[in-house]
Amino acid sequence: MAEPVFAVHGPIARDDLPGLCDRVCRVFAESSAVELFCDVRSVAPDAVTVDALARLQLAAHRNGRKVRLQNASCELLELVEFMALDDVLRA
Repeated sequence: MAEPVFAVHGPIARDDLPGLCDRVCRVFAESSAVELFCDVRSVAPDAVTVDALARLQLAAHRNGRKVRLQNASCELLELVEFMALDDVLRA
């Protein structure tokens, strides 16, 4: 069975964060997959995006799962590393 892919589209506002976490929890509830690939090709490389992705990872962790970034831009990966979250948010 293929791992599920969850797409996040931008721009992301702080008000979007609870809904994003709810969506990822629903995807995990509907799947037995341990990892969820999060397609982030259309999000801006900014602090709100990194915050949202970190919260998604936290929600996944609380459910015994992991989120892996897919199609992340170099800029987003550099920002994740700059914010010292590269051990949490992996591509």
